[in-house]
Amino acid sequence: MPMTLIKGTFQLVGASPDGDSVRFYPEDPQATKKAGLKVRLNSRGGMQLRLDAIDALETHYQARGTGGMWHQPAEFADAAAANLLKALGFKKVERDERGTVTSSTPIKVPGHILTRFADKYGRAVAFAFPGQRPGRSADLSKVHLDVKTLKNSANHRQVADGLVYPTFYSLLYPDLRDALAAAAVEARRNGLGLWPHDVTNSGFKLSSRRQLADELVILPKLFRRLVDYLALDESGGVSLSGFSDFLDSRNDRLFTVPDGHATEFETLVSVKRQTVNLTIEPERIVFIEA
Repeated sequence: MPMTLIKGTFQLVGASPDGDSVRFYPEDPQATKKAGLKVRLNSRGGMQLRLDAIDALETHYQARGTGGMWHQPAEFADAAAANLLKALGFKKVERDERGTVTSSTPIKVPGHILTRFADKYGRAVAFAFPGQRPGRSADLSKVHLDVKTLKNSANHRQVADGLVYPTFYSLLYPDLRDALAAAAVEARRNGLGLWPHDVTNSGFKLSSRRQLADELVILPKLFRRLVDYLALDESGGVSLSGFSDFLDSRNDRLFTVPDGHATEFETLVSVKRQTVNLTIEPERIVFIEA
């Protein structure tokens, strides 16, 4: 898959990195502009990355409307964040009570990303790598991301260690998607990371909002949809009587692999009274970009 190489450093102080997002500072302050990427930069030229093809448990999700801030079980959300920062080369990270990094050792680490576009929030959708790219590839050059190179990325490391869910979109090339799916299946088979606790496919009975935030280990996409739905109920209830209709209104278009069935997320989520489950494995779903 052809992508743009951007060299730079990963820096954490003042940011709140999680298991699939981290701050990156290009060597060339004009790198994103030259690459034609509509990325939002901070005052020091740093950009927020969204690591492609993975989704970590939420550490701070703002529900739509007035639903407030939510999170998923901290044990696995924090483990994913710590694993990512270790993979990038950080030895020690200190945070305040809000999760903002106050110090890190080292202060910054060299790295590079491969990217093609930014999401609607101005984050570069990227594969992140520690250190400099082997060979003589110049900054901002077009390089090919193959499966061998993919396996050196932090994205693949997170999946292989079982600390994030594979979450694919249609712009990702099938060979890379297949490699990440295989890594997820292997991690689940070996009981790594969050997988022994995951109830996305086996199902769960929702009894309280606290349970959703502190106990249930589920696909973050499903968590976010549940939270946005519950935020509509100002009484603080957890009735799922309208959840299927809510999902249908979101128009989350996708296709499934390997059969290529085109459908919407709502059709893959079973809701029976208060019991919910996803009817196929996450790695078999490919969402279509909005």
